[in-house]
Amino acid sequence: MNRSFRDFTMTSHGMDRRGFLKGVGASGALLFTANWNWAQSERKKYGGDAMPGGTKRDPKVFIAINPDGTVDITCARSEMGQGIRSSLALVVADEMEADWDRCRVVQAPGDEALYGNQNTDGSRSMRHWYMPMRYCGAAARLMLEQAAADRWGTQLIEVRASKHSVIFPQARQKFDFGELASRVDEMELAPGAAIRLKRPSEFRYIGKDQTLSCDADDIVSGTATYGADIQKVGMVYAVVARPPVFGSKMESCDDSEALKVDGVLKVMPIEGTMAPSNFKPIGGVAVVAENTWAAIKGREALKIKWSGSPNDHYDSQSYRAAIEDAATKPGKAIRSEGDFDEAFASASKTHAATYYLPHIAHAPMEPPVATALLKTNFLEVWAPTQAPEAARTHAAERVGLPLEKTRVNVTLLGGGFGRKSKADFVNEAVEIAKAFPGRAARVQWTREDDIRHDYFHTVSAEHLEASLDRRGKPTGWLHRSVAPTIVSIFSEDPKTQAEFESNMGHNNIPFAVPNVRIENPEAAAHTRIGWFRSVSNIPRAFAVQCFISELAEKARKDPLKFYLELLGEDRKIDPGDIGDGWNHGENPEKYPVDTGRLRKVLETAAKEAGWGKRLPKRRGMGLAVHYSFVTYVAAVLEVEVEEGGNLVVHKATMAVDCGPQINPDRIRSQMEGSCVMGIGLATTGEVSFADGTAQQSNFHDYTVPRISSAPKSISVHLVDPGRNEELGGVGEPGVPPIAPALCNAIYAATGKRIRQLPIGGQLG
Repeated sequence: MNRSFRDFTMTSHGMDRRGFLKGVGASGALLFTANWNWAQSERKKYGGDAMPGGTKRDPKVFIAINPDGTVDITCARSEMGQGIRSSLALVVADEMEADWDRCRVVQAPGDEALYGNQNTDGSRSMRHWYMPMRYCGAAARLMLEQAAADRWGTQLIEVRASKHSVIFPQARQKFDFGELASRVDEMELAPGAAIRLKRPSEFRYIGKDQTLSCDADDIVSGTATYGADIQKVGMVYAVVARPPVFGSKMESCDDSEALKVDGVLKVMPIEGTMAPSNFKPIGGVAVVAENTWAAIKGREALKIKWSGSPNDHYDSQSYRAAIEDAATKPGKAIRSEGDFDEAFASASKTHAATYYLPHIAHAPMEPPVATALLKTNFLEVWAPTQAPEAARTHAAERVGLPLEKTRVNVTLLGGGFGRKSKADFVNEAVEIAKAFPGRAARVQWTREDDIRHDYFHTVSAEHLEASLDRRGKPTGWLHRSVAPTIVSIFSEDPKTQAEFESNMGHNNIPFAVPNVRIENPEAAAHTRIGWFRSVSNIPRAFAVQCFISELAEKARKDPLKFYLELLGEDRKIDPGDIGDGWNHGENPEKYPVDTGRLRKVLETAAKEAGWGKRLPKRRGMGLAVHYSFVTYVAAVLEVEVEEGGNLVVHKATMAVDCGPQINPDRIRSQMEGSCVMGIGLATTGEVSFADGTAQQSNFHDYTVPRISSAPKSISVHLVDPGRNEELGGVGEPGVPPIAPALCNAIYAATGKRIRQLPIGGQLG
């Protein structure tokens, strides 16, 4: 049985990771560090090597083999339901020839110098860490085999590791891994050239359909450790009253009634940071108590006067009108090919449409929470964070301690979607801990806190125009995207989107259209803007894929046929040739944009869904396809719009090409989850503002998908690229095509075009 998650995340206070591992070694366990020199050129770095902390030339990926034969595998990525703890550990176990039932997963604390980059975002955990983990497992296998050969007095070639043992076939002998632990502990790691990776035909876990998980039992039984499960003797609990408008400050606070609430210990200010806010708190007043309920009741009793803010007049309706107006006017040109004006003027037909998407809140089922404990010259934090090193850096700065005197322990995350990459909630806990030295301090966000004070997904107006020739073939393409940028939380608001945002389905379209103009008019940010699962791919896929469906109708062609014609012949496009110098941080030589792979997932989804079949009245099918995070995903949804406007999603069919499929079960799970989430975002997800204040507060007015709104069936088809492609992302690429496929299906069922999200009551 695998040991519980909580048994491997909590260590004695003040002991750093190296100290903990030395302790393991002292008990007779084997610990070694995979350490080899990867040749690095002076050329531009890509992938994991380009990330802060990188994957390191000498990656430190730890494995410990205990005397009883159990193998501890350290995971440096955060687990929030995507299964990365299990998937990465399975890669190690496979290369190592370890038995999964005798493996345990250790969660790494925040330490970029030791583990390399730990940011769990961007759908890149597996594609950045697959090879380092494989090399680590293969190095362990080699060392075990060498240790066994030494004990038998034979050559290395005569022995082999298999199923948690090293076998000497000629002598019909074998050693369990545990029997070799102490001997391997004395060995030096073999040079990288000696390490042999398995051939795919030798894999036991990698690429195999299985449902192995290191956390499932604990999650199902309710014994898994999430952020709010941390308990410490003498702990204090806090909630924070935050300014209702971003940029406002506390002018005065009457806490007399709050201090009368039984259990309230202290009322204290939290220093806030105005724009650019980075990952720091927005400020407010904290109520610290003996339990969370007392803290909440104390907060309700506060009488706070807030200052004015530059964002007091932020109103969603007027802002929408402004950005939609901006979208109809020329803006900053970021891609220009051919002569769009001439194509438009000489066209047989033209078409234009504007699409609108509101702010979205992350709303993970587990709201932000963090616990901090400050003792003499040492700070320890427990938090469900996607970015342990960022949380650690912020925490250390807040208390004035060096990094080596600061430890961030990572718990399981009850959802993240990008929200928990930001360390503001960790900073708040550290601030409380400073006021209560020697006592652990937990800051708990309520659902209302979570929705009203989020790092919101950007609001967006997407305006598209196209020209068609007499055969219905597009000759010109114009796309203006107007949205406040994520960069506004890090520096003075540039009012135009960053390169990484533009190259999420806006600037980098791979269509066979000779005249293209891509523009980015200005839009100011009036609240905190943050990355959300799939980021700017959500509005771009919605607008572009819905617009293509509209163009197909204009051309009097089937949407599938029209889209395939729009893609043109199969091509591998250098991202730089279509204005994408970012390319999700990956090497354009290894990761070109492949229209053939786009075509294949679209054709697969259409075929498996029965595209073109006759459907009953008020039922329709819609399709969409999108390339993001170097992965290709298509979706076909079959819906029914009942009398009165009730929407029923009968079937969702998805096809995904993410390159090599390391853990097929988790790929399917991520696509299924993306489908349900995408439907929720399309139908009910919206945060609006009036007088600078978020108008939604909980799940009664910010609705998340219920079982009744999920598809009656979801089928996911894994498309084999059929050649030696590189790994793509999985966690995010499934979301973007869902909303447009849904809206295109609604049109097929009702004849009603949806150009704004959420759909809400538009069908009634």
